[in-house]
Amino acid sequence: MTSITIRPAEVEEWSAIAALLTSYDLPLDGAQKHIADFMVAVGENGDIEGVAAIERYQQIGLLRSVAVASQGNGVGATLVNHLIATARKQGLRQIVLLTTTAADYFPRFGFRRIERQDAPAAVHASAEFQGACPASATVMMLDL
Repeated sequence: MTSITIRPAEVEEWSAIAALLTSYDLPLDGAQKHIADFMVAVGENGDIEGVAAIERYQQIGLLRSVAVASQGNGVGATLVNHLIATARKQGLRQIVLLTTTAADYFPRFGFRRIERQDAPAAVHASAEFQGACPASATVMMLDL
């Protein structure tokens, strides 16, 4: 894996973050409003190599917008592990995510599939649950 630094996203980086999310057809709905929840993985050259966020809804986190500039180099896993560790430190009880393409990726972190109606009520207020992600999206949850 290339050397990366994980740090909070800056507002000025929104266009680069949006471009990366768009390249994976990930929803932008609500993302910019939650820019403070985003972490970026920055390479040695200063380029954003990956992004991910956990939006907080009471004691539940919503993992969203996991995207990397190039797959297979561990950047995505590093970001997800960082966000899970941060969520634990912040006292979150669970993390929920919706995905249309990566349901086989997230079990390695302990996520399990659940039915949409079984997701904690708090995350139903998110843009993802309000329509940014299709009803056909797989819902997964991790107990912390």
